[in-house]
Amino acid sequence: MVRIRQMKGRGRLPCVTVTDAATARWAEEAGLPLLLVGDSLGMTILGYETTLPVTLEQMLHHTAAVVRGRRAALVVADMPFLTYQASPAEAVRNAGRFLQEAGADAVKIEGGRERAPTARALVEAGIPVMGHIGLLPQSVKTAGGYRVRGRTSAESAALLADARALEAAGVFSIVIEGVPPAVARRLTAAVGVPTIGIGAGPHCDGQVLVLHDLLGMAAEPPPRFARRYVDLRGHAVDALRSFRRDVEAGRFPGPEHWY
Repeated sequence: MVRIRQMKGRGRLPCVTVTDAATARWAEEAGLPLLLVGDSLGMTILGYETTLPVTLEQMLHHTAAVVRGRRAALVVADMPFLTYQASPAEAVRNAGRFLQEAGADAVKIEGGRERAPTARALVEAGIPVMGHIGLLPQSVKTAGGYRVRGRTSAESAALLADARALEAAGVFSIVIEGVPPAVARRLTAAVGVPTIGIGAGPHCDGQVLVLHDLLGMAAEPPPRFARRYVDLRGHAVDALRSFRRDVEAGRFPGPEHWY
C-alpha cells in the first residue's frame, strides 16, 4: 500500500484486471505492480451482460486464484454488488473474507460521499480500501446506463466532493472512471492519494484496463477509451484451427507426442 501511495505524482501507475493464476503471472512477468480482480469478470469470464449478477463466492474464488499466481504485485479485489451497500458492518464482514480467505491485499468499493462511512469502517477494521468514483458499473440501473459523468459544473463539483470524502475516509487510491479528462485532472490535483483512470484521459496518476480489452480476447471491439495491444483471440482461433486440421489429417499426434 505504501508503495502505491508513493507513486502519487511520480509518473504513471499501470494496472490491469486479472482473473486467475495464469493471467496474474503474465502481469507479474510484465512488471505490473497493481492487479485488480475486477467484477468485470462477470462479463469477460462468466458471460453476464453486466457486473450485477456476480456473487461474493465467485469473486472470492477468482481472487484466491490470482493470489496464488502473483509474487509481489498488490492484489485488489472488487467487492460485488450488495456485499457492502447494506451496512458498514456487513461490508466489514464481507471484505474481511477477501483478506482472510482469498489472500487479497485490499478491496475496492464503488461510490463517493455515500460510501465514505463504509470506507472508513473498513479502514478502521484494518482493511485497505480503493475507492471508485465517476461512472459506477454497479449503479448502471439507477444512473441511466454507462454514460460519462462530470460533464456539467454540478456533476464536476459533486465528483470533487466525492474524491475528498473518500480521501478523508482513508482510502489509499481512487479509481476515476468515465469522466472528462479536464475533470479527472482537477480531481487528481485535489487529493493526496493516487488516482487511477479508466476512460478518464491521461492526467490521472495511473491507468487501468480490462485485460480482455488490452489483449483482444473478445470478439467485439474494445471500448473507445481502451487500446487493443494484440489480437489474442485471432491468434488463438488460428492455433485451434491448425490443431483441428492436423488431427483430421493425421498429422497430430506424431511419433514423439506420447508419454
